[in-house]
Amino acid sequence: MSEEIEQIEQVENNNEVEATPAKKSSSKQVDLGGLEFFYESNKKAITYGGGAIIAIIALFSFYKFYWLPEQEKEANNEVFFAQTYFEKDSFLVALNGGVSMQTADGPKTMMGFKDVADNYGATNTGVLANYYAGICLLRTGKFEEAIQYLEKYDGKDEMVAPVAIGAIGDANMELNKVDEAIKFYLKAAEQSTNSFTTPIFLKKAAFAYEQKGNYTDALATYERLKNEYAKSTEAREIDKYIARVKTLGNIQ
Repeated sequence: MSEEIEQIEQVENNNEVEATPAKKSSSKQVDLGGLEFFYESNKKAITYGGGAIIAIIALFSFYKFYWLPEQEKEANNEVFFAQTYFEKDSFLVALNGGVSMQTADGPKTMMGFKDVADNYGATNTGVLANYYAGICLLRTGKFEEAIQYLEKYDGKDEMVAPVAIGAIGDANMELNKVDEAIKFYLKAAEQSTNSFTTPIFLKKAAFAYEQKGNYTDALATYERLKNEYAKSTEAREIDKYIARVKTLGNIQ
């Protein structure tokens, strides 16, 4: 009797072992069926979504590798004459254009920096045109408008970027907004720390502090200029400025 029981238990155990892989196979079939069902149910969305991604990539490639380079080339051609007038200090012509020029393709009316900035703002040349337009406006006494164009310049050039920021300080100084001027002078000094632009704007900031009667900060700024940029042009007579603010501020 005990032998028969053992045989029955053995058969049952064998059946359980054989049943296990059958269940796994069934599970796999259900998973694959689920994926197929999901695809069939969402076929249109997947197809359209893939097409949309391809279209976005195509548009981006067209913009970056064809349209933008062509715009950059056009902007470079347009800005050439404006830069020529700028170098001659003809700031109004450089700013507004309107002069008839003879080119290899025949006569044309030149664009000023304003037009280049407005029409080619997506290009590096268009961004730089904002800087030039701002300087032209500053030189012709249009200080509020100068600030507007200078603030549009967001280039990272080591020399141009601090000069653009410092020019906003100059425009504010002309508008008698001394606190704003100081803020931009100090920002320009830190924008790209070098022995050329930094001492220029430290000196301007110190002078602006003097105009406010803030001789303590003026002295600290002059002394920083002396200590950190002793070989700069701005530091040549720095002791004279230091002595002056000490006297005016009664500082020992």
